[in-house]
Formats: sequence, structure tokens, C-alpha cells
Amino acid sequence: MSRAHHQHGSAPSQRMLRVAELIRHTLSDLLSRSVVNDPVLEGHVITVPDVRMSPDLKLATAFVMPLGGKDINSVIAALDRHKKFLRGEIAQRIHLRYAPDIRFKADESFDYGDKIDALLASPNVRRDLDATEGEAHNTPN
Repeated sequence: MSRAHHQHGSAPSQRMLRVAELIRHTLSDLLSRSVVNDPVLEGHVITVPDVRMSPDLKLATAFVMPLGGKDINSVIAALDRHKKFLRGEIAQRIHLRYAPDIRFKADESFDYGDKIDALLASPNVRRDLDATEGEAHNTPN
């Protein structure tokens, strides 16, 4: 069974979630302490809202976002330059049998939330929501 097919569409295991959270916490700690000597990273406060593990625990995808969302491409490039160092630091701190490879991606959940907020605030949706609320108040109990 290929890795892409394995657990496709199913929820992550407890072990995947536990390892992902350990890596997220460790990576956040490393970045907040400015352990990596890089001018791009030192110039930003970087949050790590989520880490997702592959089912075999060999790949960790870290979703990152600099505060304010500025310079995301240069931040990801800087993290990629230092991924071997970060992988070694994570392996030392959380004592895994195999240190997973780390892939960095921009966390787009904030953008998604903004799009949903904008959609909910649009006049057509607002009108439909107001109509639905009016119907709910007129329904006999």
C-alpha cells in the first residue's frame, strides 16, 4: 500500500497528533529563542499554528506565519535553508527514533478566516441571514 493511499481521508492517529504537537511546541520554542542565526528569521516573530505528520512519522509539515503575515516567502526560504539544523535540534529535544524531515508551508488559515468573515458580511448573505433569523422568531413553539 502506498503512503498516499495509507490512511487517505481518515483522521490522524493519536501518535501522529502527539508527535505533531511535540514538534510544533519544540519548533515554536526554537524560533522564539532565536536559536537560528539568520537575519530574516531574527527580524520576524514567527508562529507555528499547526504541524501535521505523515502516517509513517517521517515527514512533518509545519505551517508557519510571521506576525502580520509579512515576508512569508522569505521566511519560508530562510526556514528551508536551516531545515537540517532545525531537524537535528528537534530530534535532540524530543527523542524520536527517527527525526522526521521537515517541510515548511505558509499557514493560510488566517486568510481563510478573513474570506469567511468577508463572505458573511456581504449584503446578500447578510440579507439571507436576517431573513432566516426573522423566520425563526415567527415559528410557533
